[in-house]
Amino acid sequence: MSDSARERALVKLRTPAELRYKFLSKTRQDPEQEQIYEGSSQSLSAQGCLLQARIPRLDWLSDLLTHKMLLGVNLLLPSDPEPVKALGEISWIEKIDEESGRCLMGVSFRDIQPADRNRIFAFQVKAQLPSA
Repeated sequence: MSDSARERALVKLRTPAELRYKFLSKTRQDPEQEQIYEGSSQSLSAQGCLLQARIPRLDWLSDLLTHKMLLGVNLLLPSDPEPVKALGEISWIEKIDEESGRCLMGVSFRDIQPADRNRIFAFQVKAQLPSA
């Protein structure tokens, strides 16, 4: 997918959506996988998001990019009391800061309930409306 097509699929948000995420793998048993991490998304769609967050171990990059390691995501939409839950896979990673491990990740939702996908779509439409 070209950069312009990737950008069109995501809606830029006025207020970032907060995310909580956990790294999931059947082949690794690293202690960092037990932690829940926090990040944010400035761009979102019902198919995925641009996640600004931290990867605790750079040796996970290969597993993340080959989908051997997935993300359990809780997306906290502003003004929505219940998180949207999804299983995500990393499509791409860029701008890794080696000291902090923070980077931008393209996350595609692999498994998400249709009702949650609809909640994201409704939020996406509302985010495009002019402010009242």
